Amino acid sequence: MASWRLCQLVLRAVPRAQAAAAAPRAMYVSRAMSSGGGIPTDEQQATGLERKILEALKKGEDPYNILKPKSYSGTKDNPHIVPSVNKQRLVGCICEEDNSQVIWFWIHEGHVHRCPECGAHYKLVPYELPH
Repeated sequence: MASWRLCQLVLRAVPRAQAAAAAPRAMYVSRAMSSGGGIPTDEQQATGLERKILEALKKGEDPYNILKPKSYSGTKDNPHIVPSVNKQRLVGCICEEDNSQVIWFWIHEGHVHRCPECGAHYKLVPYELPH
């Protein structure tokens, strides 16, 4: 008796399942993908300070010193350049590559300063922020 009841339920469910399968399915498309042809890039989404930085990098500039600085020899004629918005700045020198100690000293605008430990030279250069 129970198996007959189960067969009736299955036979009633089959036409409903066939009708649901034959019904047209709606296509769901997200707004971001349908409006402009794909996922927006970082440059298209950037705003504020991030946008200023990306535009400056396109022009070949480095407005906030986010790239690795150019290499200098550290001699008196070709000192390490240290940009600063102030007239003095605290500099840390790691004199040897595998050294864990940092030698700290102040440098001032207009003078070439020498590290007291290794003798490398540093020069403070005035720097203006672009904003």
